[in-house]
Amino acid sequence: MTVPADDACPSCVPSGDPLQPSWLAHLYLCHGLSTYQIAARAGADRQRVTRALHKAGVQLRPRGEDRFRPVRSSGYQADLPRLMRELYQESRLSSRQIAAVLGMPERTVRDRLRRYGIKVRSRGRWNREDRTTAPAGVLRLLYVELGMTAAEAGQRLGMSGNTVLRSAHALGLPVRSGGAVPLPGPSEIELVSALYADRLIAGVLTAHGVPQVAPGGSLTERFPEPVPLTTPLVKDLYWACGVSLSHIELLTGQPAESIRGFMHRSDISLRPPGGRTPFMRRWRSGGTGPPCHSARRPPRPVHDARRAERAELSGKGDAQ
Repeated sequence: MTVPADDACPSCVPSGDPLQPSWLAHLYLCHGLSTYQIAARAGADRQRVTRALHKAGVQLRPRGEDRFRPVRSSGYQADLPRLMRELYQESRLSSRQIAAVLGMPERTVRDRLRRYGIKVRSRGRWNREDRTTAPAGVLRLLYVELGMTAAEAGQRLGMSGNTVLRSAHALGLPVRSGGAVPLPGPSEIELVSALYADRLIAGVLTAHGVPQVAPGGSLTERFPEPVPLTTPLVKDLYWACGVSLSHIELLTGQPAESIRGFMHRSDISLRPPGGRTPFMRRWRSGGTGPPCHSARRPPRPVHDARRAERAELSGKGDAQ
């Protein structure tokens, strides 16, 4: 093995054998190399290097001790909060990507984010922060002033019509309703204001201590901390008030898909698909009274109805 000039030592120079104990001890003690580095340089297995060092009487250091660590300047440490804020909030990098950029463990990055007061993004498939939203000024021009439909405005903005409507509702813009066939009642709705103006919904929000947040801004701007979901709150809003999942999203700040998953886990049944929600029918009629029967109570499962019918028939037979 060829010995580099900086590794040469008069007292210990390998004599043809790369696993000579004196040479390995020289690399370990004088140059501070680890057993992995010595094994890579000698072209041997790390266990053989360890056994040779033990044979030479060298006391091995604990793992991780006396390692050469990169020296960071004081200016780097002082600028680290601003740098991590820019990488995490403005560039939208993950903690793993920031760890690769800064050369530190990912766990250290997460600890520094909490230490510097940087709000950590929510995890999961439906992150509120990563949603596509339409700019307020452009959306007002296309949808309100020029009178484009949601689909036409979405084609101009490169998004779907549902995203356009969701952004308009969150921003408090009046949204046209009724479709191609004109329906009796109001033709435009500012959904957030209409939800808070409903007597049933206002009573449920007051009973559960849910604050009323004025429209204007994205979901994360209106609700920096979303309202925690509870089974009584979701049941009262969905069945007693007759609102939809998107309406509950505007009232609590929780994404609609998260609300759907919570209802599935809590065994809260959904209304049959299609048609207007009881709240929208109540709003179009201009009333704030109690909703229809289907909104007050979940539909009874089919097997329960059949079981009750069989019990009724058996009771009639016993009476006869």
